[in-house]
Amino acid sequence: MKASSVQAASWQKPPATFLGRLKYLGPGLIVSGSIVGSGELIATTALGAKVGFVALWVILLSCVIKVVVQEELGRYTMSSGETTFRALDKVPGRIGPTSWVVWCWAIMFLGLTLLSGGIVGGVGQVMYLAFPQLHSNLWMLIIAALTAGILIAIGRFGFIQRAAAVLVFTFTLLTLACAILLQWTPYAVHWVDVVDGLKLKMPPHGLQVAFAVFGITGISAAELVMYPYWCLEKGYARHVGQRDETEAWPVRARGWLRVLKLDVLVAMIFYTIATVAFYFLGAAILHAQGSVPEGSEMVRTLSQLYTATLGPGALILFLAGAFAVLYSTLFVHAASYPRLLIDFFELLGILRVGNDEKKRWKWLRIFTLLLISLYVFWYLLLEVPVTMVLISGVLQSFMLPLLAGSALYLRYKHLDHRIKPSKTISFLLWISAIAMLAFAIYSFITLLQKL
Repeated sequence: MKASSVQAASWQKPPATFLGRLKYLGPGLIVSGSIVGSGELIATTALGAKVGFVALWVILLSCVIKVVVQEELGRYTMSSGETTFRALDKVPGRIGPTSWVVWCWAIMFLGLTLLSGGIVGGVGQVMYLAFPQLHSNLWMLIIAALTAGILIAIGRFGFIQRAAAVLVFTFTLLTLACAILLQWTPYAVHWVDVVDGLKLKMPPHGLQVAFAVFGITGISAAELVMYPYWCLEKGYARHVGQRDETEAWPVRARGWLRVLKLDVLVAMIFYTIATVAFYFLGAAILHAQGSVPEGSEMVRTLSQLYTATLGPGALILFLAGAFAVLYSTLFVHAASYPRLLIDFFELLGILRVGNDEKKRWKWLRIFTLLLISLYVFWYLLLEVPVTMVLISGVLQSFMLPLLAGSALYLRYKHLDHRIKPSKTISFLLWISAIAMLAFAIYSFITLLQKL
């Protein structure tokens, strides 16, 4: 998706009221559908099961600290009409046809396919628990085929936004309800547990999982890259219009930036609620029982989150929530990554799509089929969904400071000075980048010492 395809001359006046801005939300909800299935249900509960409440600070930090980077990448895309890769390609230091940062994403993407493989396997396990007449792997194949068919047939932005919104609302309400009902069980969370989780401590045996969780909970490196693409498809850059030197353009741009900020904020609220709820469930129930979700029994172990809270009859509630959580991630990944791959291969000069929508739709279908087939292959080969998700989380943790640094570079070197962020946002962007880098270096050194 090139800049010329999104910077239409027919700009649109930004909404002036809060309710008016709500009508234009969407990209944040889509990426929220990706966030919660991988990080929250699998990685977050695994961390809680392993270390208890002590890592609560990692969960909260991972949800909050990356938002400013998301906003700044969205700001640049909205004002320039450029995709994420076109923006990252401006970062100095090239390897062949593109920037070294884009190549780092390509390496991380291999880990993302592992994550999606773990997710599709988890969906198969959920379906097997609900309908044991078919093997979990057969259910996985059925769900994968149906997802590919749906996206190939009707995978346009409007449908994807509506489907993601339904899934996000469903799993947020179910998980929040379960966490609240936890307080009327022997596994109730007490204030002392929360205080203990905010003391910035981490037992050595939980560091590796915590590092992966930091990379994958909240908005991860994968979602930071995909978010601007959905902003473009929503029409934010088109509504701002072609950048010019008139006084009207920055006024209009700032108006649409208020919409983007609200989109980011609403998404953060949803995934933070779900993340903390899942962590409390894992720390309170699974840690107390000494159960860590892993292997082919991952979903069965996670089902204890609900049955221990609401009784054995709540298994169906868990399965409905687990399906919504896991499938939302599979669905958003399957819809997002083909769009990124088209842009990536265009940047390398391998594909020539341009503004030809017919050709773009053709390649979206091809990549959708290929990627979903790859997800299935990885799971059938490895069958360790938690490990697959955590490997991806580690890779994304190393990618996070690179994306934060890139956002800083774009902010100071390429962003139109008339819509640059406030001093407060700029300060927070620096803090975010430094914290991500420090966390990555510290975790890497500690992991090396353990080897």
